[in-house]
Amino acid sequence: MNRGATFFLKGVILLIGIVAIALCIFWAPEIASRDAEAHPETAYLQYPFLLSAYLLSIPFFIALYKAFKLLIYIDKNKAFSELSVRALKVIKCCAITISALIVAGIIFVAIYMEGDRAGVIAMGLYSTFALSVIATFAGVLQRLVHEVVEIKSENDLIV
Repeated sequence: MNRGATFFLKGVILLIGIVAIALCIFWAPEIASRDAEAHPETAYLQYPFLLSAYLLSIPFFIALYKAFKLLIYIDKNKAFSELSVRALKVIKCCAITISALIVAGIIFVAIYMEGDRAGVIAMGLYSTFALSVIATFAGVLQRLVHEVVEIKSENDLIV
């Protein structure tokens, strides 16, 4: 892969990270306080909402960091190394963790939220589907890169 493509992808990852941090700092507290004002009977849920949003962002940022590191490995011609296998494994685990947390949130909303909850549940299911695709893709890449690393190490032993 040429360096221009990896440079572009690194820029995209940085942009996603900056936008996500901005959303965590500015957007999430604003949404929580507006909802608390609009629905005073459930105002006590604004802090659990913020806590869960911030907990959900931790594996997201870890996965972004590992994706950035994976691009660095590709730039250094270490795409087929044990470092890449570990980075892909972490990305897969982060996607599974985020997906599990979203499913837990869907269950919480289904049990405790009154009124129209179809939109919240639908968004959670869409996100869970997208994350399962990411986890599957990372798992397949992890297995393929691991097989290449094993073949490479066997060839190094023969020579």
